[in-house]
Amino acid sequence: MIRQPICAFMGHVDHGKTTVLDTIRHTAVAKSEAGAITQMISSSSISIDAIKKVCGGLIKDPSKITIPGLLLIDTPGHAAFTNLRKRGGNLADIAVLVIDINEGIMPQTTECIEILKQYKTPFVIALNKLDLLQGWRQREGLLLNVIDGQSESVKQAIEARLYGIVGKLYETGINADRFDRVSDYSKQFAIIPCAAIKGLGIPELLMVLIGLAQRYMESSLQTGSGPGKATVLEVKEEKGVGAVLDAVLYDGLIKIGDTIVIGNVDEPIISKVKTILVPEKGKLKSVKEAEASAGIKIAANNIEQVIPGVPVEVAGANIEETKAKVQAEVNEVMLSTETAGVVIKAESLGSLEALARLLNEKGIKVKKASVGKVTKKDIADASSEQNYAHRTILCFNSPADEAADVKIIKSDIIYHIIEQYEKWVEEEKIKQQQKALEALTMPGKMQILRECIFRQNNPCVVGVIVQSGVVKADVDLIKIDGSPAGTIKSIQIERETVDKAEKGKEVAISLPGITAGRQIKEDDILYVDVPESDFKELKKYKNLVKEEDIKLLKELAGIKRKQNPLWGV
Repeated sequence: MIRQPICAFMGHVDHGKTTVLDTIRHTAVAKSEAGAITQMISSSSISIDAIKKVCGGLIKDPSKITIPGLLLIDTPGHAAFTNLRKRGGNLADIAVLVIDINEGIMPQTTECIEILKQYKTPFVIALNKLDLLQGWRQREGLLLNVIDGQSESVKQAIEARLYGIVGKLYETGINADRFDRVSDYSKQFAIIPCAAIKGLGIPELLMVLIGLAQRYMESSLQTGSGPGKATVLEVKEEKGVGAVLDAVLYDGLIKIGDTIVIGNVDEPIISKVKTILVPEKGKLKSVKEAEASAGIKIAANNIEQVIPGVPVEVAGANIEETKAKVQAEVNEVMLSTETAGVVIKAESLGSLEALARLLNEKGIKVKKASVGKVTKKDIADASSEQNYAHRTILCFNSPADEAADVKIIKSDIIYHIIEQYEKWVEEEKIKQQQKALEALTMPGKMQILRECIFRQNNPCVVGVIVQSGVVKADVDLIKIDGSPAGTIKSIQIERETVDKAEKGKEVAISLPGITAGRQIKEDDILYVDVPESDFKELKKYKNLVKEEDIKLLKELAGIKRKQNPLWGV
């Protein structure tokens, strides 16, 4: 038996996901007999007869279609989409990515594309809000005819925006074109322009969806009457029933009285199906059984703490085998993956998996992944990391309080989390480098001023002008020929002792063990004698060292290499 393809709707906020979905449902109701469309929990089941009537002559040979219809997932948004998971991939067989033709590719659009690519989910693009283009004239008829009937300026605007979006999609690795220009649907993604609120383009969208499902998915849509397999979207309280699981049944059959195994953080939850509910004519109706694919509510015991995205399976003859299989699916996402890395949290299993995969693509190691609020154990795990970049907890739609010694980054958009993390790591890296720099001897160059030998020895005190770099107390000095020129004991400006002096400053320095007129004299150029080990370290921090200091280091290296050609190499 062939089941309905499961079709999820995604897109950036306010691009019209809900409008497209609502228009499909209402159009199908208007064009078909009563009962041809059934409102289901978080989903809508549209029969193939209703779709044929909506599409009319767009479907060339309706008799060849064996797909029974479409199950449209009514939980728009990428966050909900990540809950639609099953072992080995995503629950959705196909997706509709809704893009506002006026706004184009937005951050959540990009995120949706990345998630779809992760799960290898085929999708089509509904390019919505044609009717908001300046100069648009509303007409009745098929999409391409309505577009052809617009003014030249409107047609040019449509083409310009469409191919601007095609270009942006290409940058993300997506080769797309307008549906009637796609020569090979196995290699290109179809774009269907539409004005969902007016119903324009909806027949064409349904036609493309059914065509793709029929041509490329028929074999993967085979299902039987075996034990049901479902995914939890949400856990809700239903008046008069109690806690229920909003779920999508994607394979097999589920009946009242069945023992079900539900994936969980620690160990599977075993329960019995008390009630199966489906909506009918605006009300919930109890049914004895349901078969794939369908959106259903399941009432059962001990389900209050179930997390979204987990698998549900009807227990087979060997319940222990079912338990092991279900929990393995949860564990493959929840278990620690690296000996060192960041801690990640999410509100659902699917969201956790999506975050983990995107971090992996970025080369960001994950030490521990789990669902729910950040716990003391999570904070302890993160704070035990030696690498500052790993003392971090990344939270996708998961609550968290601030914690000492641990950086917590949270957002409801995965890319914002990753961007914030990468920005923070870079800032921390610079802080760490600056801290390391402070411990190194920085280069400095000065000249002894004429008539400024204030004391010849015990200690020698001379006036100098700092020509470049910085001069600090306790640094060794050399002359331009490489010979030693003592160690600065102290630095004074107008008889006040200071820690350092920078370029342009005239200061007095004291040099114990040096005699003016013997080792040093007026007009001598003195360099800070940067240790070779510090010189090598400074080369690592070129991004933080001033250009002037780099030039000065090169001068110093030139002096040193006259005696040792490999100095500092």
